[in-house]
Amino acid sequence: MGNARRRPKRLAEKLLQIRNSLGLSQPELFSRLGVGDEITYHRISEYELDKSEPTLMVLLQYARVAGIHMEDIVDDELDLPDKLPGNYRHVGIKHKSLSRSKRK
Repeated sequence: MGNARRRPKRLAEKLLQIRNSLGLSQPELFSRLGVGDEITYHRISEYELDKSEPTLMVLLQYARVAGIHMEDIVDDELDLPDKLPGNYRHVGIKHKSLSRSKRK
C-alpha cells in the first residue's frame, strides 16, 4: 500500500522544550492548547516521550501557544527560538467576498 510518512526526529524534544520554556506543567499546557475535544492531557507525556505523534491540528496549537511557526517545530534542521513565546503572532486570514458585479 502507501509508504508511511517520515516523522521528525526532534519532534518530542521540541515539544518538551516548548512546555519547559513556557514554564507549564503538562495539564497547564493541555489547557492552554485548547484541544480537550481531541486528546486527553496524558497525551502530552506520550508526545514528549516520542511514544505518540500529535495530529496536525494539535501541532498548530503548540505553534500558536509558543508564538512560533509550525515549521519551527517539525523541521529537524531548525532550532526553536531561545525565548518563548516567540514574536510570531497568528493572524487569521480574512477573505473578502467579491460582489457579483466585480466577478464579471
